[in-house]
Amino acid sequence: MEAADHGNRGYRVGGEATAPDDPFAPPGQASTGAAGTKAGPAAKAVFDEVRTFARQATALLSAPEVLRKNTHRQIDILRDRQARDALSTRPVGELRALLGKGARLGALEDAGYRTVAEVLGTTPSRLRTVPGIGPQSAEQTSAAAQRLADELRRETRIRLDPDRQDPGQTQLLALLAAVRHADSARTSLSAALKRFERETTELLRQAEPAGSRIGLFFRGRATKRTALDALARLDALLADPETHSLRDTVRVQREAADPKSYSPGHLWREYADDAASVNALLSTLTGQGDADETEAAQGFLPEELRQEITAVPLDTSLLTATLRGYQVFGAQYALHREFAILGDEMGLGKTVQALAAITHLAANAQTRFLVVCPASVQSNWIHEIRRHTTLTPHSLHGADRDAATRHWRRTGGIAVTTFGTLGRLGGVTDDGLAMLIVDEAHYVKNPESKRSRTVAEVVDRAQRTLFLTGTPMENRVEEFRTLVGYLQPRIARSLDATDAVAGANRFRRAVAPVYLRRNQEDVLTELPDKIELEDWVRFGPGDEAAYEVTVRERKLMAMRQAAFHATDSAKLERLDEIVDEAREDGLKVVVFSNFLAVLETLQERLGKAVVGRLTGSVAPAARQRLVDTFTARDGHAVLLSQIEAGGVGLNVQAASVVVLTEPQWKPSTEEQAIARAFRMGQIRKVRVHRLLAKDSVDERLREVQERKSLLFDEFARRSEAKEADRRAVDTSEHRPGMLDDEDIPLKERIVLAERHRLGLDG
Repeated sequence: MEAADHGNRGYRVGGEATAPDDPFAPPGQASTGAAGTKAGPAAKAVFDEVRTFARQATALLSAPEVLRKNTHRQIDILRDRQARDALSTRPVGELRALLGKGARLGALEDAGYRTVAEVLGTTPSRLRTVPGIGPQSAEQTSAAAQRLADELRRETRIRLDPDRQDPGQTQLLALLAAVRHADSARTSLSAALKRFERETTELLRQAEPAGSRIGLFFRGRATKRTALDALARLDALLADPETHSLRDTVRVQREAADPKSYSPGHLWREYADDAASVNALLSTLTGQGDADETEAAQGFLPEELRQEITAVPLDTSLLTATLRGYQVFGAQYALHREFAILGDEMGLGKTVQALAAITHLAANAQTRFLVVCPASVQSNWIHEIRRHTTLTPHSLHGADRDAATRHWRRTGGIAVTTFGTLGRLGGVTDDGLAMLIVDEAHYVKNPESKRSRTVAEVVDRAQRTLFLTGTPMENRVEEFRTLVGYLQPRIARSLDATDAVAGANRFRRAVAPVYLRRNQEDVLTELPDKIELEDWVRFGPGDEAAYEVTVRERKLMAMRQAAFHATDSAKLERLDEIVDEAREDGLKVVVFSNFLAVLETLQERLGKAVVGRLTGSVAPAARQRLVDTFTARDGHAVLLSQIEAGGVGLNVQAASVVVLTEPQWKPSTEEQAIARAFRMGQIRKVRVHRLLAKDSVDERLREVQERKSLLFDEFARRSEAKEADRRAVDTSEHRPGMLDDEDIPLKERIVLAERHRLGLDG
């Protein structure tokens, strides 16, 4: 339910009109009188009508605070219950850590006190009746149980479970829905309702004598004239169509701000559709879901820098999204540092943080902003701008890009273009560019490429630039230094990229002024679990024969696909098992592969469960429609996707089972794909299955991945120094030296390794 925006409307106070008896009656119903309303009861009816509406308006404007208090109480109830349930599973013996070795807990157990909850549920005086428990021990034991309960309660995180639909959680959802609508109503109606109150307060004072005919009779002529004129103006104001519209809107919004107006089914469906927004609001009310004041939420930056960043409040007046605490800090960081990298893990909402920074600048009289991104996510950016801001998006892509560019330059707003189109646009910085956003910024890691040089030119002329990338250095630390070099050349020159693992801590400190990263486990504690499984299978005779043919032919791409071509394919059999299990549980599955031929095989195998294939040839807008169809289907469904096409920019939280049919060259490619499902808004446990074949190229690729992942973890995540796992490709006595010759391309060495293992070069 959306409130009509009456914020800029005035009220006519003259003319013949009627006013309804019911304060919330639709326009046109019977009224108490006309502009010439007479003194006495008819006048009192007008006064009552005005005052009733004023009280309803005041209640609506104060509803957000009242509802928040009720929400806090409901959250306390749920936390208490969860803590109590947890204590009912904790044996009394756990209190020994709080009481010391001399505690007489055995006596309590002998008396039937088995759990901490049972101790907490009684009084110290009752505990003193237990043989061997004195007054001091009883008090200490009771206090220890309370301390444990308080600690558990502080650590409790509410995870809304749509599969259980617990009544207490349903009530919390109703309160959250009411809060959202009450906030929206206050934003859109506050100005109009306050204006109504200002206008009617003085008119009511002036018209008051008209409430009594006898009293009015004894008043002076001027007082009579003033009272009757004010009464007529009140009557006309009530009858004005805009007042009718405002009152209708208030009636609708009062219902929307009433938690009792929502059915459980509606609430849980809305949660499934937009869990990210609900959990974001929950986090602002409770602090759960993101540790607002922790080092993790603020990227482990130095304290002095954190204080500087948070000193300036973020203006979100042009932002329609609810920000979590860490997202507010991310936007503040981008504004404070001016040229920086936001490297949050996938699924943490880098897009909305960038938009928050833009809308802050727009609210402070900045006008032109530019987003550069891969073509596959350009439509998604347009969608997100419309969804989360009041600013105008402009698509500078396609046949009308030049006309769109001219229009954007004249009118301002957020322009969105692609890496490929940017170099063909004219004058994008000529009128001033308040902020440049470069999404998937690792696309410009090669400073010699044309698109990198084009982006660098725009960076040099923009007032501010924010790079967005969850994988800022996929293969080498040097690539990360390249990204920093576009933004802060001095910092880039000071980085010692050869420090390797031992220098990870120093490296992180050095990049703090230009690089902010938070990880899911640090700031999204309400996310359900993610279970990653390696499903290793062994080739059957058909698999093995097909695979050996591809190795003999030295065709690496064919080697990677060979596991799906045999009639007795072990990978296909395992996929059948995964999908069948998901079907029984009513879960949705997204399957990623690098290869079109594999996706075609899978579609034939899985049949009607497949809603479609998301490939590179599918236009961006059609990709979103396919995802929407997948999301809307009731119960089980399967979406097939090329990993490069569907692994970036799309949100597929409807899927709770993710299957990767073969390992990719870069860990970041797989992480991006998994993050399509495991991200803000996911409401179910996510199972990730990696289909891997023993004694095949899959093992070689996993070895490559592990080395790359380690390098990324050390420098881009907050972690202690680790030792790289440098397993050899082959550990036999006759290992060819060429397998370790880095002058030979890695792909060739992998083929050579498999030929050597199979004895084909013997």
